[in-house]
Amino acid sequence: MAGRALLLAVVVLTAQLCGCTAYVGDGGGFSVEFIHRDSPKSPFHDPSLTSYDRVLAAVRRSRARSRSYAGGGSPGGAVSEVVSAPFEYLMYVNVGTPRTRMLALVDTGSDVVWFKCSNGTAGPAPLSAVFDPSSSSSYGLVGCRSDSCRAIYGTSCGADSFCRYRSTYSDGSTTAGILSTETFTFDDAPGGCVGCRERPQLQVPGVSFGCATSVTGKAFRLTGNVGLGAGSGSLVNQIGAATSLGRRFSYCLAPFFVDASSILSFGARAAVTEPGAVTTPLVPSAVDAFYTILLASVKVGNSTVVPPRRSPVIVDSGTVLTYLDKGLLEQVVAEVARSIKLPRKQSPEKLVDLCYDVAGESPEAWAKLLPEVTLGFGGGAAITLPARNAFVEARKGTVCLAMSAVTDDGPAVATIGSIAQQGFHVGFDLDKRAITFAAADCASSYSAPPAAVSL
Repeated sequence: MAGRALLLAVVVLTAQLCGCTAYVGDGGGFSVEFIHRDSPKSPFHDPSLTSYDRVLAAVRRSRARSRSYAGGGSPGGAVSEVVSAPFEYLMYVNVGTPRTRMLALVDTGSDVVWFKCSNGTAGPAPLSAVFDPSSSSSYGLVGCRSDSCRAIYGTSCGADSFCRYRSTYSDGSTTAGILSTETFTFDDAPGGCVGCRERPQLQVPGVSFGCATSVTGKAFRLTGNVGLGAGSGSLVNQIGAATSLGRRFSYCLAPFFVDASSILSFGARAAVTEPGAVTTPLVPSAVDAFYTILLASVKVGNSTVVPPRRSPVIVDSGTVLTYLDKGLLEQVVAEVARSIKLPRKQSPEKLVDLCYDVAGESPEAWAKLLPEVTLGFGGGAAITLPARNAFVEARKGTVCLAMSAVTDDGPAVATIGSIAQQGFHVGFDLDKRAITFAAADCASSYSAPPAAVSL
């Protein structure tokens, strides 16, 4: 109650000073731009790459990320190794008072929030601003005995009785520093502004985050990580504790082949209300951060394959391919091969298992030659993947099944990846312990602000 009262005081005072509405979004929610790393809006955008180059690079990252999930968790279920070095999506967060606008990777497989602080040791050259805690009037430190300190794996107590943290990533990169609190301000899509009623901003005070004073490794040219996982330290859990928005968020991923931003929503905006929405319950996970559901069946055309054993899968925006247990994937590949009459083709770089020659065919044409794939989940929910969600054109004229196997020497966690999720509004609700899917026009879910006009 105290946290909600403090939030109300902050937004009311802000409204009085600048004329903003006292809360963000219609019905109590807000949305932010969800930027793909290959978008022209991303600092990682490489205009020299073709669309096929980007697909292959994404598949390589997907394999690296899925392998890193083999790290597992601590005995209590907390993440022992943060595993988000390969990432796909970014968002902006305004940190501190006055605000510093910072670009961070977004990780649905992590519950850690950190930003690089300017008072630290030298690290890789960042691609956006660095936070200076000495310039912020709302910055605070977290004591060693606080619940926030205990909630994050790998913390220790400094001589000054303030909480220190350290996270190690799968590629050997590290981030370490002081666990802190700060006010985070979120722009309401398509770009919040102070003093205007049309696009206000939401302020959340007292967010716990790692103020990184040491960052090593090439993976961290960005200045932060926003963990949206299911663990207690994640941003979605902290927003739920500090506001009336609840512990829920959703995203709608625009297809890779469309030049459009995706959208990430919180609170009432996260409700998945499109026609045909289906909901499946979350199930206990070996790692607290993961959103885990049951995969009950895979239907290829008119043939249904049932997993040989209980098949939990995680839903993750940072993994591109869908990974299935090897025995299940072998059956799915056999059914796909039976239903497709196209000539087979070698897999580019042997990154995926099943590819076909579609030379001379447009994407619209080859999509009609491939079967739909329906994923059945726990509780009777099912989603049907159009061909361009189940297959990907990895090279010009080469279309491959966008699925691979979980193996002992490769990817270690079964995952519903982002290609399968594109064109679906996907809602994560920790209060109801469920995930909801609905087909949606994600390419138009984020409306870019109008271009500025010079007078």
